[in-house]
Amino acid sequence: MSKVKVLFISYDGLTDSLGQSQIIPYLVGLSRKGYEIHILSAEKKINFKNRKSVIQKIIDESGIKWNYIFYTKKPPIFSTIFDIFKLSRKAFQLHYENNFDIVHCRSYISAFVGLRLKQKSNVKFVFDMRGFFADERVDGNIWNTKNFVFKKIYEYFKKKEKLFISNADYTISLTNSAKYIIQSWDFYKIDPSPIEVVPCCADLNTFSQKNIDRDLVESVKIKNNISNADYILSYLGSLGTWYMLDEMLSFFKQLSIQKPNAKFLFITNDNTNIILEKAEKIEIKFEKLIFFSAERNEVPSLISISNASIFFIKPTFSKKASSPTKMAEILAMGIPVICNSGVGDIDEIINQTNTGICIKNFDQQSIKDAVNKIDSLRIIAPEYLRNVSIEKFSLESGVDLYDSVYKKLI
Repeated sequence: MSKVKVLFISYDGLTDSLGQSQIIPYLVGLSRKGYEIHILSAEKKINFKNRKSVIQKIIDESGIKWNYIFYTKKPPIFSTIFDIFKLSRKAFQLHYENNFDIVHCRSYISAFVGLRLKQKSNVKFVFDMRGFFADERVDGNIWNTKNFVFKKIYEYFKKKEKLFISNADYTISLTNSAKYIIQSWDFYKIDPSPIEVVPCCADLNTFSQKNIDRDLVESVKIKNNISNADYILSYLGSLGTWYMLDEMLSFFKQLSIQKPNAKFLFITNDNTNIILEKAEKIEIKFEKLIFFSAERNEVPSLISISNASIFFIKPTFSKKASSPTKMAEILAMGIPVICNSGVGDIDEIINQTNTGICIKNFDQQSIKDAVNKIDSLRIIAPEYLRNVSIEKFSLESGVDLYDSVYKKLI
């Protein structure tokens, strides 16, 4: 029997950081399951120049075929239209040469191409939506719908969202919360189509106690005067649009009152000046803050220094479709999480598994109540936390879910 041929289209580049963590591992796994995987991506020239050889080696070793266009940045809107044209032209050329069985589209821009390919060539169309794209742009203050142009763009993408879901042979959602929202929409009730939930998974082989560099851990502790008696709260990742730095610092200040030996470790490649400015405003001493700009292979070691790890995300409508990868990575290291409700399936996971503290509001009393529970995290076994991460977020389980979707389509 010949291999099932899959064209995976992504507007994110394989040479982007996201491509390396959230695209390639899944596709390598699917290739190992016997699928003939072809990738069509939009690469940013600077990333492509710096990482192309590394990514090409991974791709070649996995038997995957990689085609790409170069991402166009300017002018806004017109550049995206031009990229859709380039992706579409390349996708049809590849389909003519390979006769794909499935086109798997990561997010909305790619779906413009995938839907057209389905309509013209009758391939099976998988819409891997990744979130509510248009609502993210509004909630993130990228599109101001008070502006006539952005209002029309928002309305256009919401219409396309319905079209993609209605015409997809399978829609992939990151969360059950988003799935339930889609199923409540009138158009979906009239003509439902299958939806599978595949959360953002983590490479749990990388995020493992086995990969802790004891020399690095000791070096960081000595350099930052961390003793075994200190309570280390950590934050992992960027501090962009969605992360609530003020509220996380407020939590830490309250924690410092209860635990004078508390220190806040930021594992981030972002500029730390904004953290220092905000900390100074609420009178957090600078010596209580530790910053480390880490390479990916160093992150497991740094997380392991923590007693708990925190992330507060703006609980907007669009975040109902969000699945924070850092949650999987932190739990895999045996560290409990402190997070907030209203984001993806976080409430459900924390309440069902008892793997951390989930705060509902950010007023001072709610923060105090959460801090008062923090000692209860000490009794949670690291092995248990890792097992929860394996059960819910392992890369293998994500690959298996995609495999089951593909099998239902062929």
